[in-house]
Amino acid sequence: MNTTTMTVEAPASLVLVSHLIYALHALGLAIGAFGAASVIGAFLLGWPSIIAVIIGYVKRGEARGTWLESHFSWQIRTFWLALAWVVLVGLISLPLTLVIIGFGTWVLGLVVLGLWAIYRVARGWLRLNAHQPMPI
Repeated sequence: MNTTTMTVEAPASLVLVSHLIYALHALGLAIGAFGAASVIGAFLLGWPSIIAVIIGYVKRGEARGTWLESHFSWQIRTFWLALAWVVLVGLISLPLTLVIIGFGTWVLGLVVLGLWAIYRVARGWLRLNAHQPMPI
């Protein structure tokens, strides 16, 4: 998908849906930041982000061929990449817990991943506000 060819204007209702998805992802991150859960744990397992991903899949087809298509892909990909990285960090950290260092790699991995998710949501939402597609 080339961002220079996505010049078709998107319906205002889809722009609103994309804002809703970013807001749900941000809510999931905020629940983790200010609650008892980890930022990334709340992002992946909390209802706001799960609902956001479902809405993204349902509405993505309507955005096909518009500049919003890249935002729906970005939002969905952020969720699945975060999940993949949590699994990878777990697979690396779990055996290392036998020598204690695994606890540190687990915590460090979750902190870095949480910051990455915050960056992805913020960057996407800022570009959406500017009516710019996401680079793919």
